[in-house]
This record gives sequence, structure tokens and C-alpha cells, in this order.
Amino acid sequence: MTSLAHAALDQLSALLGKRCLTDPDSAQRYGVDWTKVWAPAPSAVVLPETTEEVQQIVEIANEHGLHLVPSGGRTGLSAGAVAANGELVVAFDRMNRVLDFNEYDRSVTVQPGVVTQQLQEFADSKELFYPVDFASAGSSQIGGNINTNAGGIKVIRYGMTRDWITGLKVVTGRGELLDLNKGRIKNATGYDFRHLFIGSEGTLGFVVEATVKLARRPKDLTALVLGAPGFREVMKVLHAFQKDIDLTAFEFFSDKAMAHVLEHGVAKPFDSDCPFYCLLEFEQLSEHTGERAMEIFEHCVEQGWVLDGVMSQSLGQLEQLWQLRERISESIAPHTPYKNDISVTVSKVPDFVEDVDKVVQDAYPDFEIVWFGHIGDGNMHLNILKPADLPKEDFFRQCGDVSKWVFEIVQKYDGSISAEHGVGMTKKPYLSYSRSEEEIAYMKAVKAVFDPNNVMNPGKLFDV
Repeated sequence: MTSLAHAALDQLSALLGKRCLTDPDSAQRYGVDWTKVWAPAPSAVVLPETTEEVQQIVEIANEHGLHLVPSGGRTGLSAGAVAANGELVVAFDRMNRVLDFNEYDRSVTVQPGVVTQQLQEFADSKELFYPVDFASAGSSQIGGNINTNAGGIKVIRYGMTRDWITGLKVVTGRGELLDLNKGRIKNATGYDFRHLFIGSEGTLGFVVEATVKLARRPKDLTALVLGAPGFREVMKVLHAFQKDIDLTAFEFFSDKAMAHVLEHGVAKPFDSDCPFYCLLEFEQLSEHTGERAMEIFEHCVEQGWVLDGVMSQSLGQLEQLWQLRERISESIAPHTPYKNDISVTVSKVPDFVEDVDKVVQDAYPDFEIVWFGHIGDGNMHLNILKPADLPKEDFFRQCGDVSKWVFEIVQKYDGSISAEHGVGMTKKPYLSYSRSEEEIAYMKAVKAVFDPNNVMNPGKLFDV
């Protein structure tokens, strides 16, 4: 560590005391996310408790040329929160309070370290609903959700994180505090900087407060799990149900995903084995809604789009059916999956999946491909499982080739290389497959305005 860095560390220690950590265990804990490619190597970890402390940390970083990496729940899959090059990790675990609730605005103001599930439970205690939900809700933090514009299983009905943030307080790379939109629903006064920070992966500044709107709690949720003979039939099922019923979710998964989940003890929904499955959910607000769902189901069977299916009859059955989808990631984790989170417009999904599947299988016939995702919004998770006898380094190297081919197909279909997990370092080399040179140049120009000294999460999203 240079004398300049020592001087910075002295200032940080004076500011934060025991909340400035330099031990190896803290570096391992706070300097990494769920990606496995880069080893964490931060110079130190700091845990601020107030907005003022965050501002002072940024000022010290600018003074001494430090690089800052934000750390939330550390559940990311793009290495956006990995500190691999001696950066200073700013972990928001202690900024975890609910600050205010307004029943008339149906909004809650929280600090960035509030865990997603904590916000969901708070909303439920007020007989309201926070709909952004995903498998890591029990450990992910709101600040990280905002930084990556997290989506999840309810996007088809409720949208992304962006759609629920009505106000943000952010500390920019200059150390300035901005209070953006202030919780307003309608505001036509020029540029809405709030939306620049949502999805920016901490490259412009750090979220220190967020005002989040809440929704009415859904009533009498009901789920169907249906088996289909092919992927195009899954899309026809989606279209058939969407014509008459407002779905809260429409998920899909392949037979290989089903097999792994069943091996982990989840009950099989019905006797038939099918190439593809879909799970759809809706509010059964009246007896008519349930009857109409069954009519559509029967129509899909008659058309040959559905081979078998089951509908939940209780909350317990609803939760049991959701296990088929929610436990996929857990069940394939022992196989060191190489994950890709990609999206195209819904109409292009069948052709896109066929093209990707063919490219991967032709190149690596021994690789097992597991598909699942939020197909109702065009977001698919491509998981390639490592053969047991193949060294991890060789596997990831070969999957790097696969990624390039997959992203070329993404580009062909005007899709996104990252639907909801951000770009970080993992997908940084491929950003041009989804963004034009002009767009990237403008993004770099925006960063230069808010973070002229490049202290905020450098090396993520793009290089400057």
C-alpha cells in the first residue's frame, strides 16, 4: 500500500473506527458476489451508517485517487460488485432502516441496505404489496436491485424495479447529494436523473435512500403448471391465456430443469413427462375467472399445445407448484452452471431459443443445457452445466466461446445481453452486441459528468 493509500486509510479509520475493515475474512466476505471468475482483493472494506459518511468516503476517494465498489447483498451474477483490483468496498449492510411510510401515497422510504424480503414483509404488514420478487429476495438489497434494475418473476404484470422507484437520494462521484424526484408520481420538469442512476451499477454514484411505491395486495392467487410438447406451443399457451386473463406471472422451464428439481425432492406435478413446462399465475377474483382459466386450459389441450396440467386448489398447493420453478437454480448449482441472462421481444422468443440451442449443441454436444425464465417478458436464463470430468477452467474457457456465439444471435434478434442482472465485468466485453457505439459514447459522457475522477465502480459496464 502506498503512503497515499495509508493516508486515506487513516482518514477512513478516523471517520468510521471499527467499521473500516482490512482483515482477509472481511475482504473475502464483502469483495465478491455470486460470480466465481474473479477472486476478491479489496484494499479495505467500509460500512457507513449515514448519508454524511458516504459523502465523506467519496470525498476521501477523490482526494486520494481511490476506487470504490458498492456492496449490497452480493447476489449479483455479472461481477458488478466484485473488488478484484485493490478497490475500497463500500458495503451498505448497516444502512438498513425503513425511514418513513405514507399510507396515502402508498410509499415507503428506505435505506439501500434494506433486504428485498424485508421490504416485502413491511409492505405486507401494511396490507400492501411490493411486487419485485426473485429467488435471492432473502439476501439481495434494495440498493443493488436499483443498481441493476432487477426484475424477477412478476415483471409481466408489475414491471421492473425502475417502475417502483418514485424518489432517490444519491451521492455522486463528486461527493454531492442529489434528491431526485422526491417521491412524486407526476413531474414534468426536464431530465429525470433518477432513471440514469437506476441500472447504472454504481458507476455514477451511490444510492443512499429510495422512495418506493407499493401496490394493492393480490387476492386469491392461483397457479397452473402445464406440460407442452414444444417451445412454440408454450408461446401459444401464453397468448391464449393473456387474451382473457391478467397474468401475474408466466414462467417456463425445460424437462432437464424439471429433472434436476425433482431430484431435489420437489413433488412431480403430474404423471406425464413433457419436453417443456410453463407455470402461470393469476388472481382468481371471482368464480368466473377460475372457470375461464379451465376453459382456456381445455382449449389448449384440444389444440395439442398442452399435454397435461394441474391447477392449485389452495395456498399450500400454490406454494408447492412454485417450488418447481424457484428451486431450479439451487438444484443445478452443484453442476457449476455457466449462466446467461438474455432477452428478446416476446414474439421472437421461439426462433431465438431454437437458434441458440442449435449453436450450443452443435459445438458442445456433451454439455447439458437447462433453459428456464420469465418467458412472459421475453427473458430467458440459459444455463450450461459442466460435465463432471471437465476441469472448471476448461469449461469456462469453452463457455466463453459459447457466449460470443449466443450474443451474436442476441444481436441478430435485437435483444439484450443482460435482461436483469447488469453488465458488470462478466458481460462488459459484449456490451456492443446490445448498445451502439454512439450509445456507449453517450454513457461514458454521462459518467464523466457525475464521476469525473472515475472513482465510482470503475471497470464495470465499460472502461473509460
